[in-house]
Amino acid sequence: MRPPLTPTSKMLALALALCASPALAVEGYYQTKTPYAPQQDPATYAAPPDGFQPVFTQLVARHGSRGLTSMKNDAALYAMWQQAAAQDALTPLGRELGPDILALMKANALLGYGVAGIEQAGYGNLSQTGIDEHRQLAARMLARMPALFAQVGQAAATAPRQLVTINSGVDRARDSSRFFTQSLLEHAPALAPLLYLPPAPAPYPQGRKAVAQPDGVNRFLLYAHKLAPQTDLVTDRANPHYATYAASQAYQYYERTKQLHALMDAPARLPAAAAHARHVLERLFAPAFLDQFEGGRASYADTGSYTFTSADGKLTRTMTGSGKTVIRSLNAAATKLYELYAIAAGMRHEVPADFSRYMPVEDARYYAYVADYEDFYQKGPATTESGGVTWRFALALREDFFKEVDALARGDLRHAAKLRFTHAEMLIPLASAMGLKQVLAPLPASASYSYETNPWRGQSVSPLAANMQWDVYRNGEGRLIVRLLYNEKETDFQASCDGARIAPGSVFYDYAKLKTCYGHVAAR
Repeated sequence: MRPPLTPTSKMLALALALCASPALAVEGYYQTKTPYAPQQDPATYAAPPDGFQPVFTQLVARHGSRGLTSMKNDAALYAMWQQAAAQDALTPLGRELGPDILALMKANALLGYGVAGIEQAGYGNLSQTGIDEHRQLAARMLARMPALFAQVGQAAATAPRQLVTINSGVDRARDSSRFFTQSLLEHAPALAPLLYLPPAPAPYPQGRKAVAQPDGVNRFLLYAHKLAPQTDLVTDRANPHYATYAASQAYQYYERTKQLHALMDAPARLPAAAAHARHVLERLFAPAFLDQFEGGRASYADTGSYTFTSADGKLTRTMTGSGKTVIRSLNAAATKLYELYAIAAGMRHEVPADFSRYMPVEDARYYAYVADYEDFYQKGPATTESGGVTWRFALALREDFFKEVDALARGDLRHAAKLRFTHAEMLIPLASAMGLKQVLAPLPASASYSYETNPWRGQSVSPLAANMQWDVYRNGEGRLIVRLLYNEKETDFQASCDGARIAPGSVFYDYAKLKTCYGHVAAR
């Protein structure tokens, strides 16, 4: 007769199940819309040195795969398709595009309907793929550190430790947090009383009527790219959030500069843009119809109203376009089709259409390059002349990781884990702020980002559900060591920290040396 499974052995069994056939890559040139896959087989993780036991883990994760954020590109492209249909200017393949766009629009309008945990159905919600990404990410965290969570669960009644959970306040990040923690508690119910949502930073905006935020929301850490005077104003230079607020304003000013817009517009001016647009669109539309874009003789906007009803007939939604998204060129039309192709990759449960039929691989690669080019300059390392403006607002998030380990070093074990849920606009800058290899590599303004000379790729820096995790171990003498996982792959800290490794080539770093090489000073 086999002995009963203990909490630790149950988690180890879960680990073996999750390691059985890990998906290590998702191809298709979806750029930052790439559905998530762990980038290392957990069975190959290095074991901690003898004498070290897990004491804490922490994570920051992008929300999971989602739908379109609003009805604009889909409706504008559908308007173009409708006009082509009226002019009998569609190829056989092109005739199939319109119904597929309409199916995508319906799926987005009703996205999340009937799903427990989604408060309001519609555009911008997590898809089922996105929900699964976070549920599975939580299960793998438990499986990776079974001894930590088993010990924390067993001591919940006598020596409770907290599972601190925060999010940006945006629905898809909040929902990712909810599905992640639900999965944790399903696999380890003893952890339920330990879940803790700390109060949001308050009162903000300073000098104005305070805007209340729900418990668990922290915009200064997880939405710092878009801090607004109406909700987040910080006027007191002594306030701990002042530097983050100022860095956010500097970044938002940078996004509006002519220099950035000139950089972002550069790819569209190259001959390759016209060639790829023609190659994509002439498979769908008659050349004479496409020629109408010349001289501004044609344009298509996200106008019109569309009504969609759920399969059970209980929810009907009418969506009306704003008319602000306009297709005035072949390049704009092909780019918007690529964006539908990319988002559909994470909506395979909701959308039966196969958008890969409309986007040949060589063209998908080109449009992924254009998107990477734009993200490199807008969210990534950017230029050396920009002085880190694209990532300095994420320094507070980086410091928050160190502060958690500082508490352990002081003997404060109240937190067993810290779980943060955010967006690509924070994950990408954080990777730069951490100085990770192949991530922080700004270019002089005189150079230009290209796939041939630069390794930065959105699909590896920030796929959907992208994440960064620190596992912390302690020995009997109180020494702390840290391992970094980036998209669940053991990853080096910045190169200047090589001397903090506990041994040459080790993935474990001495914490005291690690914080020194990053210039972090623990608060007293």
